[in-house]
Amino acid sequence: MKHWLECLHPFKTAETRRLAILFAVIYFAQGMSALPNQVISISFKDRGFEADDVAFFFLLTSMPWFIKPVYGLISDFLPLFGQRRKSYLLLTSALACIAGLIAAFSSHYTYWELAVLYTMMGLGLAYNDVLTDALMVESGKLNGLTGAFQSVQWTAVTGASIIVGLLGGYFAEHRNLQAAFAFSAIFPFIVLIMAVFFVREKHIAPGKGEFKEIWAALRAGFGERSVWLVGAFIFLFNFSPSFGPAFFYYQTDVLGFGQQYIGVLSSIGSAASIAGAFIYAPLSRVMPLRRLINLAIGLSVLTLLAYLAYRGETSAIFIHIIWGVTGMITMLAFLDLAARACPKRAEATFFALLMSVFNLGSLASQNVGAHLYTELGEGPSAYLWLVIISTIATAAIWLLVPLVHIERIESHARHP
Repeated sequence: MKHWLECLHPFKTAETRRLAILFAVIYFAQGMSALPNQVISISFKDRGFEADDVAFFFLLTSMPWFIKPVYGLISDFLPLFGQRRKSYLLLTSALACIAGLIAAFSSHYTYWELAVLYTMMGLGLAYNDVLTDALMVESGKLNGLTGAFQSVQWTAVTGASIIVGLLGGYFAEHRNLQAAFAFSAIFPFIVLIMAVFFVREKHIAPGKGEFKEIWAALRAGFGERSVWLVGAFIFLFNFSPSFGPAFFYYQTDVLGFGQQYIGVLSSIGSAASIAGAFIYAPLSRVMPLRRLINLAIGLSVLTLLAYLAYRGETSAIFIHIIWGVTGMITMLAFLDLAARACPKRAEATFFALLMSVFNLGSLASQNVGAHLYTELGEGPSAYLWLVIISTIATAAIWLLVPLVHIERIESHARHP
């Protein structure tokens, strides 16, 4: 019991506490970057743009998030002013802040002008994300804190999403896009200040030796069977086609939920996710990673089965609370595995690559689910089959656990 209580506060040293605060602030800033989204949507609608124009805008401005491994390669290979993380963090935070402020002080803008500014803001934040994850992996692996650090990160971004839902709705109601951008631009500036005082990095003297060492780490990483197995493992786990657009259509057309109520359910799930993050932080310190992965798969299977009872407003609330907690625990377990599988000296590149695989799995799942839902008739029966398919696909991941050699990955992370 005493050991468990000590694990509730895993950051025992000043350095780990400093990093935990830094990660929380950076991820909170990322969450707050979505503040203008709802205002942009309603503003474009008021100006006569079609729905596909708005969808294309957000697809275009999301492009910086799809090429995150490139930022990892640049950070790993090309130190800026003798630093691989801090200098880039200062530069990209400034870029996001300036782009947000320009948008905030622009009273008149075209579709493409706003797209450029929002893309630049996204570029700064996406680059920040890669740099932060690199610091998290570098420090977390040696201290056994990758799970605890990621719990802090996702608690912060989830807390921000709750605020975005409430404050973004207020700005959208009043059509105040400038205020939304001004508010969201504050947080990259805070990250910039935090980076100055909270990121401590040794100066790197550029030379052939350093380049060769990193290149050797990249080659070894790409040749490491466990890295590819972890990537495939993460991709298949995220393949749960009952969620995404298919689930939204089921909520709207079959259950008749209003948009406001669907938003409330999302906020409830986000709040429950914070509880899941708090649970995972100490859990990751007392339980072996393989057992955590098995637990994560089991929780996912049980929660997916609960979605068979998703029939009305009351059941929806309970299931969103359950999924908020268990979904965060399972996601953090797999992100923890990804962090520990990253080779030393190429952390930014490989964690960004594995996160791209993670996101690709979710995107592929949503598209397949939407197609199946349409083909199966878009009704209660179609939804039922999607839940069954998702449950079977998730349970089948148990068969892959012995192939990943999780114990070896965990041991190598502590003793590279």
